[in-house]
Amino acid sequence: MPQTDFLVIGSGIAGLTYALKTAAYFPEKKITVITKTQADETNTKYAQGGVAGVWDEDNDSFEKHIEDTLIAGDGLCNKKIVEIVVTEGPERIREIIEYGARFDKTATGDYALGMEGGHSEHRILHHKDVTGKEMERALLDTVASYKNITLINHCFVVDIITQHHLGYLVTKSTQDITCYGVYILNLQTNKIEKILSNITILASGGCGQAYRTTTNPKIATGDGIAMVYRAKGRIENMEFIQFHPTALYEPGVSPSFLITEAVRGDGGILRNKDGEAFMEKYDPRKDLAPRDIVARAIDSEMKRTGTEHVYLDCRHMSVEKFVHHFPNIYEKCKSIGIDVMQQMIPVAPAAHYSCGGIKADEWGRTSILNLYACGECASSGLHGANRLASNSLLEAMVFSHRAFLDSVKRINTVTEASPTGGGLEGVDIPDWNAKGTTDPKEMILITQSLKELQQIMSDYVGIVRTDVRLNRAMKRLDLLYEETETLYKSTRVSPQLCELRNLITVGYLIVKGAEFRKESRGLHFNTDHLGKQELIQNIIL
Repeated sequence: MPQTDFLVIGSGIAGLTYALKTAAYFPEKKITVITKTQADETNTKYAQGGVAGVWDEDNDSFEKHIEDTLIAGDGLCNKKIVEIVVTEGPERIREIIEYGARFDKTATGDYALGMEGGHSEHRILHHKDVTGKEMERALLDTVASYKNITLINHCFVVDIITQHHLGYLVTKSTQDITCYGVYILNLQTNKIEKILSNITILASGGCGQAYRTTTNPKIATGDGIAMVYRAKGRIENMEFIQFHPTALYEPGVSPSFLITEAVRGDGGILRNKDGEAFMEKYDPRKDLAPRDIVARAIDSEMKRTGTEHVYLDCRHMSVEKFVHHFPNIYEKCKSIGIDVMQQMIPVAPAAHYSCGGIKADEWGRTSILNLYACGECASSGLHGANRLASNSLLEAMVFSHRAFLDSVKRINTVTEASPTGGGLEGVDIPDWNAKGTTDPKEMILITQSLKELQQIMSDYVGIVRTDVRLNRAMKRLDLLYEETETLYKSTRVSPQLCELRNLITVGYLIVKGAEFRKESRGLHFNTDHLGKQELIQNIIL
């Protein structure tokens, strides 16, 4: 039976940072990192803009960054968490620079700090328009130097193991739900195996694939969130799905190519089909308003003019500066026949980031013992009702570090927390039971259900919502859930079936949170509840 001291699910910036710190601190202990595709295929890889941090102390301050984050979060941020992330963030950025991450510099050798929507100062460190990819590279290169880190590709985590798998009744009111590890589907052997661990950390990313149009890679199927919900763990704020205002408009292409907010920070202007710069009608900050405001403004213009996209105008910008800062965007546009210096870029909002997720405290601890969560799959309290641009990579680094600090203190006493009192040695984890299941006869039962789910979520639970749309979405999801569970119980497990099941669970959580929130706040905009905001607190599911 495979066993490890620390199990990391996900190989993005959150998971790799945790693995590196743990491996360095415990050279004699075993750290296992699981990813369901290649190690570098993560949401981190697709982060273009950069990482926010107070770097220029002459012009910027922690107080300014904190205030910007709180304003973007529309009253639902946990102020203590915001203060932790902002004040500890610069040190975490220095660490990843020590790991080898290369951020752009000016001619004088200082870091080139970018500006993005919602920020009051230039504080975005970046590597051209592929910052996440550069940070991922630095982390993977460093991971390779640690002999006590085992990186396992092509393994799909099916479920986290708790007392439920031992025959105990586990409900949301159970006080000592404990994680013992995970069941995985080994995609090379096509068999389900178990990996036991004293400490498990979920860094499994977001859930953008719940929507028809998203900037997220195909792997972003909300697996960690769905697994924790099934294990009776706490999930919160799932109604706050951030739509990035400016994804490149290419009908039928998924995932959508992201046009980073930094383009608007450098002077890009949003225009409608008539060439009108429309953002001044919606917010005094114009094109640099927070993402929820810009996305709704674009959605409004598209509906008013009957078009499927608006335009991002960069024609007035310096070609040398644009090509230097945004080489991948420049080449991508060029590849589809758009010269950004001569033509405007067609853009439309796309699902981008989940501000809610697995409820985690200031140390990354979840409601399940020995299970941590950080990165996009977690809800730390930083983002509130809307994430401030470039705060996500910062959050991932800060909370992976804090989860490391806490788990270091807990690793030697973790056995005392288990219901059996004997930790892993005292628990007899059963093998996966596939009795009575057969190979799927028709994959269309899975692929068509996925299309239906994405259409439901996009049409009824998008940027603008109504009570009727949410009610209709829930009824459609109930039917999809019943059909998929029947298939799951009779069919051998496959990644496609597991991802569909997880996405249906995530869709349900998004709709349920949206139904509970009888107000419009941040990313949740319901035209049936446009009156005075009631400051409903976090909705825990």
